[in-house]
Order: sequence, then C-alpha cells, then structure tokens
Amino acid sequence: MAARASDRRRFRLDSAPRAGGTAEREAEAAFLDALAIARRQQARTFELRAAMGLARLWGRGGKAREAHALLSESYGWFTEAFDAPDLIEAKALLAELAAARKERRR
Repeated sequence: MAARASDRRRFRLDSAPRAGGTAEREAEAAFLDALAIARRQQARTFELRAAMGLARLWGRGGKAREAHALLSESYGWFTEAFDAPDLIEAKALLAELAAARKERRR
C-alpha cells in the first residue's frame, strides 16, 4: 500500500541521526514526500506521523511557527480517539512548539 510506503519513509527518517546541512535538507525533502503521499492517499494517520517528523525537524531548525501550523492542520482532521498514542504525541508536540514560538517572541 502507498500509505505504508509513506510510513516506512517517515520511520526511517525519524530513526536516523541528524547531522545538519545536507542531511537536514534531504530529511526535509523526504518528509515532504511522505506527507504528499499520505495526503494523496487520504491516509490521515500517516499524514499526521509525517507531519510530526517534519515538525520536529523544523522545530529544531528554528521554524517553530511553520512547524506548529503544519502539525495543527494535520491534527485538526481528527475528531475522536484523542487517547490514541499518535494523537497524544501530536498534542504534546503542538504544546512544545507553541512554547517555542512564545519563547522566540521574547
């Protein structure tokens, strides 16, 4: 399934160490690709997972505002099962990114 391909790509990226520079750009491109695949397939859980990976990468790179916006969009699709591990993790990451945005404003 294409959605599984998206999740496999996301998992490899989440598991790989980050070195910065070229590796970061490659990771960003791959996360964007995984996100696009999941969106084409309307695979919301896989989209959320790819968005979380990209949001973490962007958050570490000083793009907390963009990361929060991206993850908010994916998280907003869900209307139930907020006790699911992916949604709990996404909510925590959203809070972390919101705090980082506030900190940067100071």
